[in-house]
Amino acid sequence: MRRTPVRPILGIHPGLILAVLDVVGLAVASYLSVVELGGGVPVCGPIKGCEEVARSEYSRIGGVPVAVFGVALSLVLLTCAIAWWRTNLYALLLVHYGLSLMGVVFEAYFMYLQVAVIGAVCIWCTTYGLSLVLRFVIALVVWMRQPQGASAAST
Repeated sequence: MRRTPVRPILGIHPGLILAVLDVVGLAVASYLSVVELGGGVPVCGPIKGCEEVARSEYSRIGGVPVAVFGVALSLVLLTCAIAWWRTNLYALLLVHYGLSLMGVVFEAYFMYLQVAVIGAVCIWCTTYGLSLVLRFVIALVVWMRQPQGASAAST
C-alpha cells in the first residue's frame, strides 16, 4: 500500500478533524449506552423526546441498545482516522468513508423512525447523527480532492 499526500483543511490534517468528530460521536454514544444499559433514559433537559425514543421498540437491535453500535462504530472510525493521520495510507480514508456512509444511511432510517413512527426526536441521537454526517462529508471531500490516480496507487 502506498502513502498519498494529504491536502490539509484550514491547515489541519483531515485525519485530525475526523478524529475530533469521532471523539464527539464516541462521547455521545457512550453516554447513551451507559444510561440505557443501566436501565435509565437519557436526560434531554427542556427538550423532550429522548424518553420516548429510548423506551421505543426501535431503540434496540437484538436486545442491544442502538447506542452501543454507535460506540463500536465510533471506536473503529477513530482508529481509522488516527491511523490515517499517522500513516497517510489512503485505504484508511476509504474505510472511514465507507463505514461513515453506512452509519449515515442507518441514521437517516433512525431519524425517519423518530419523526414518522415514534413521534419524538432524541436530541442526543440527533447530535450523534450530525457528527456522523459531518464525518462522512469530510471524508467525501478529502476523497474527492485526491489527485487522479491516488486510489489506484494505494491499492
